[in-house]
Amino acid sequence: MRNNNCLIYIVILLFGLSIQAQSKKWTLEECVKYALSNNITIKQSELDTKAAIIDTKSALGKFLPSLNASTSHSWNIGLNQDITTGLLRNQTNQYTSAGANVGIDIYKGLQNQNNLRKANLALVASKYQLLKMQEDVALNVANAFLQVLFNKENLKVQREQLAINEKQLARSIELVNAGSIPRGDVLDTKANLAQNQQNVVMAENRLLISKLSLAQLLQLKEFEEFDVIDATEIKEDVSILSQSPNTIFEKSKMIRTELKIAQTNLEIAQKNLQIAKGSFQPTLQGYYGFNTRISYADVATISGNSILMQPAPKFWNQFNNNKGQNFGFQLSVPVFNGFATKNNVERSKVNVEKSKIALEQQELDLQRNVLTAFTDAQGALKANESAIIALEARQEAFNYAKEKFAVGLMNAFDFTQAQTLLVNAQSEVLRTKYDYIFKIKILEFYFGIPIIKN
Repeated sequence: MRNNNCLIYIVILLFGLSIQAQSKKWTLEECVKYALSNNITIKQSELDTKAAIIDTKSALGKFLPSLNASTSHSWNIGLNQDITTGLLRNQTNQYTSAGANVGIDIYKGLQNQNNLRKANLALVASKYQLLKMQEDVALNVANAFLQVLFNKENLKVQREQLAINEKQLARSIELVNAGSIPRGDVLDTKANLAQNQQNVVMAENRLLISKLSLAQLLQLKEFEEFDVIDATEIKEDVSILSQSPNTIFEKSKMIRTELKIAQTNLEIAQKNLQIAKGSFQPTLQGYYGFNTRISYADVATISGNSILMQPAPKFWNQFNNNKGQNFGFQLSVPVFNGFATKNNVERSKVNVEKSKIALEQQELDLQRNVLTAFTDAQGALKANESAIIALEARQEAFNYAKEKFAVGLMNAFDFTQAQTLLVNAQSEVLRTKYDYIFKIKILEFYFGIPIIKN
C-alpha cells in the first residue's frame, strides 16, 4: 500500500511539472536571453573570438626563443665509417646521436611587435563583432515578440466581433419573426458571420506562424506548446523623441558597435602596413647548438705488433667526450626580391585607404539610419494617435448603427459595413501601436538603451 501511495505521488508530481512546462509563457527578457545563449550565429561568432585569442597567443610566442631537440639511433652493417674514430671498419654496429638547437629573433624590423599589436586589435574586432551579432539578434527577437503580441490582440478583436455577430444573428431572427426586417437581412447577417469565422481562423493561423517564427529564432526544438505573455514590459515611452536627431547621432557615434568595428579594422590595416614596411629592414637572429654521439662498437687499440679489442666506453663517458657546441649570430639584409616587399607595402597602403573610406561610409550610414529611425518613430506615433481618433469615431458610428439595426431602421448590409469599418479601425490601432513600440526601441537602440536591462 505504501508503494502504491509513493507511485501516486510521483505521477502527480510529474503531471504537475508537465502542466507547468506547458503553461509557461515567455517574457521578452527570457526570449532575448535564451536567444543570446543558443543562437547558432552567435555561437559561430564566439568561436571566432576564441580563434582570435589563439592568434594572440601565437603572436606573443614569437618573442620567445625556439628550442628543438633531436635524437637518432642507427644500425650500420658492413664496411662503414666509425663516427667516433673516423676509420673504415667492416662490422655491425649501433650508434646514438643527440642534439639541441636554440634560436631567437633579436631584431626583425619590429614585425613581431606589430604582429602582436595587430593580433590584439583583431581580438578586439572579434569581440565587437560578437556584440554586434548579439544586438542584432536581440532586436530581431523583440520584433518577432511584438509580432506575436499583435497577432494575439488581433485574434481577440476578431473573436469579440464574432461573438457580437452571433448575437446580432439571433436578434435578426427575432426581428424577422416579428416582421420588422426582411428575411434577406438574416441571410446577410449569416454571410457576415461566416466571414467573421473565416477571419478568426486566419488570425489564429497568423498567430501560430508568428509563434513558430519566434521559436525558430530562439532555436527551440520543441515549440508546439511555446507561448509568450499577453502583456509586454516594453513601455510606450516618448521621452526619446524629446532628444534631437543630432543629439542621438552624436551619442550613437560614441557607442555604436559598427563604428567601433570599422575603426578597429582601420587600425588593423595600419598595423599591416607597418608589418609590410618592416620587411625592408635587416633581421638579426642568435642561435646556439649542442650535439653529441655514442658508439656501441668495440674499440681497437694497437699494442706492439698486435691489435687489441676493448669494450666500448661507457655511455655517459662518450656523451661527455663527444659533445660539441656551436653558437653565433645571423644577419640577413634584404637587397632585392622582385619588388615583392614594395608591392606588399603598396597593397597595404591601398587597404588603409579602403578602411578609411569604409569608416567614413559607416558614419554616413549611421547618420542616415538615426535620422530615418527618428522620422519613423515620429510618424509611427502620429499614425497611432490618428488611428485611436479614428477608432473612437468608428466606435460611435457602430454604436449608432447597432441602435438603428436593433429597431429595424438599418438593413444588415449597412450594419455589416459599419462593423467591418470598426474591426479595421481596431486592427489599425493595434498595428500602429506595436509598430510605434518597435520604432521607439530602434531609436533607443541607437541612443544606447538596451533592448532588455541586464
